[in-house]
Amino acid sequence: MTATPAGPDPTMEAIGRAVAAGRSGDIASARKDLLSLWSAIGVMGDPLHRCALAHYAADLYDDPVQALAWDIRALDAADAVTEQRVQDHQADLHIAGFYPSLHLNLADDYRRLGSFEPATEHIRAAEAHVPSLSRDPYGDTLRTAIREVAAAITRQDTARRTSAPGPADGQV
Repeated sequence: MTATPAGPDPTMEAIGRAVAAGRSGDIASARKDLLSLWSAIGVMGDPLHRCALAHYAADLYDDPVQALAWDIRALDAADAVTEQRVQDHQADLHIAGFYPSLHLNLADDYRRLGSFEPATEHIRAAEAHVPSLSRDPYGDTLRTAIREVAAAITRQDTARRTSAPGPADGQV
């Protein structure tokens, strides 16, 4: 998705730097930086900051229990974000576009834990939000991942997906 930010946001920039560190393989530094930011933001802080941070923090953990905790935080924060807040950050961004990925991640966490009922609920929610996805490579990646996770749930497969972002593949 291409867009122009409405203005500088030091917290989102710090989250971005931590994500970049994780993607370059420095998982320990990325976790440390995001945990420090989480403490600064606080559980009642800006929900956009909490959502973005938690969403990316989840990808830093191979353990599905730890990823699940962060993904729950991300969805909870998304539910508190207003459309105006999202657009104040990036003019062509919409909160509805967050939900396919957030529910996908929760479905995948629950699936990896062998909790197929909540995994099914979240993959159905992700599928219901697919129309909110952009028609671009990012949207295509999410649509593919949703199909992969749905198929893995059907098979009751708990193995980590090779295409899943995270420290195992360096795609944080």
